Amino acid sequence: MNNCAIGVFDSGLGGLTCVKELNRLIPNENIIYFGDTARIPYGTRSRQTILEYADQDIGFIKKHSVKLIIAACGTVSSVLGSDKSRAGEIPFTGVLLPAAKAACSVTENGRIGVIGTPATINSGAYEKAIKELRPDVSVFGNPCPLFVPLVEYGFTDKNDPITRLAVEKYLSPIKAEGVDVLILGCTHYPIIKDAIAEYMGDGVKLISPSGEAAKYAHALLAEKELLSDRSEKGKNVYYTSDSIELFEENAHAFLGDTIGGEVHKVGIDELISSV
Repeated sequence: MNNCAIGVFDSGLGGLTCVKELNRLIPNENIIYFGDTARIPYGTRSRQTILEYADQDIGFIKKHSVKLIIAACGTVSSVLGSDKSRAGEIPFTGVLLPAAKAACSVTENGRIGVIGTPATINSGAYEKAIKELRPDVSVFGNPCPLFVPLVEYGFTDKNDPITRLAVEKYLSPIKAEGVDVLILGCTHYPIIKDAIAEYMGDGVKLISPSGEAAKYAHALLAEKELLSDRSEKGKNVYYTSDSIELFEENAHAFLGDTIGGEVHKVGIDELISSV
């Protein structure tokens, strides 16, 4: 047993969907969350910049007493791929492989769609991971650069005309390919899953990488006998590189009525010095 916290980081607030699922699955675990809201989005950055930011994020998380680190960011997960060395000896997972495994296990016609940031789609990481698991599967990807700002600015209702137009624009090529599974390859995307599901239709299963990563983390901690043995509810502590007030205001869309924890500000200089 191990009562250290689980560390989770993302380029912004999308990784809170992973925190929400962790709270549901293993409510007695403490969680340290860092959202790099001052430098969002990562998805339009160069590979080198994303790697630099990821190293800083991991370095900051490692300053705390953590037993597992989750890169709850589709862009970082795609760029890192299977490289877990950046976390050192601490167990590490992204969201990519858990989502790829889930998609491969539920597809019936062998046609899987992937949506994500430009960096995620351009990396080809999802297609590579899926092909390694199921060489017979066809993968169809499309970048959705407007989805993150839509979520960040509150355009999340499935009936909002702006959201509906964006969903149709980005998903029409994938829908035309007849996929029966769609990976929401950015942790922001589950917030607009109702609009996505309505457009794609009942025959398409949606995979939330953050939810699958939480399930994977739970299983990994159990396998390594690292689950907490505390009986009381765990605590969430949040860190943001931008405004605390904005973080608290926008976090409700991802976590629900209450964020259930303290929020602290982290300076960019502190992040840079973490490496």
